[in-house]
Amino acid sequence: MTTNNHSPDAEKHGHWYSEEVATLGDRLTDARIAMGMSQKELAERLGVRTRTLRQWEEDAKEPRANRLQMLAGMLNVSLMWLLTGEGLGLPAPEDRPAQLGEAAALMGDLREMRKTVGALTEQMGRVEARLRQALSREAA
Repeated sequence: MTTNNHSPDAEKHGHWYSEEVATLGDRLTDARIAMGMSQKELAERLGVRTRTLRQWEEDAKEPRANRLQMLAGMLNVSLMWLLTGEGLGLPAPEDRPAQLGEAAALMGDLREMRKTVGALTEQMGRVEARLRQALSREAA
């Protein structure tokens, strides 16, 4: 659901779920929603915690190979589509009824913000490390 992360060209050419446009988490989330399952329901069927599934959907962690295969089967998509966006999967949103609408746009906005926060967190960590080094040099 990277509504704000795709280029118009990608959408026109049917690459809505390609690696350049969507993440594994995006494809996993959309496939789960298309199957009408909640995170809790899918997690229970997979035998994992809901938190684990949420981390996969947020691209904070990646499922192991055996779980990926199970996910593909349960979500009625190919393993290749889940990993890359190529192969048997969901049609591009313009080919589906407008079922997600504003929610999809908001999810795209949230993904963008999450990426920004992640980048800022990494930058803060680097600055903090440099500050500690500078303080230790000054103390010596």
